Amino acid sequence: MTDLALLLFGALLVNNFVLAQFLGLCPFMGITKSYDTALATGLATTFVLALSSVTSYLLYHAILVPLDLQFLRIIVFIVVIAGLVQLIQYYIHATSPVLHQLLGLYLPLITSNCAVLGVALLAVNQQLTLLQTLIFSIGAAGGFTLVMVLFGAIREVLDHPDVPDAFQGTPLALLTAGLMSLAFMGFQGLAG
Repeated sequence: MTDLALLLFGALLVNNFVLAQFLGLCPFMGITKSYDTALATGLATTFVLALSSVTSYLLYHAILVPLDLQFLRIIVFIVVIAGLVQLIQYYIHATSPVLHQLLGLYLPLITSNCAVLGVALLAVNQQLTLLQTLIFSIGAAGGFTLVMVLFGAIREVLDHPDVPDAFQGTPLALLTAGLMSLAFMGFQGLAG
């Protein structure tokens, strides 16, 4: 049980996919201009990431390994992610048009989020069990959402004060992201 807790905590904070492993930087820098869009994107990514990791694990161990086709894992995982995003998009459009309109372009962007593919590949490469894959993906998704929400909230606050022209916009966002990354690196000593 402690192994699962360490796996969850490690993926959530210690080895955060955005600030420690630098995966998922496109939505991190592009979508986090406001708290609301960061939260919506983080939650949608959480659902897709957990579901695609478990589905990829099952397909890998049920089909690719028995047929000795492990070399196709990246292609299969990308197809799984794209297919799940499409299914989720159709489901949300049919059940909640308001949520579909709120997510808008952000839901299809999850397909190209390298953190989603990275979690599935790392789970297979680390030879995690199905339960460990689920816990790992939930931790990674929670860490992704946490960082997105924190950065979105910080960027909203940073839009208000007077900032020199040279630092406005992207330079200030990159500086803030670097400081957040340093703060998350402080968790490295807790890994063991």
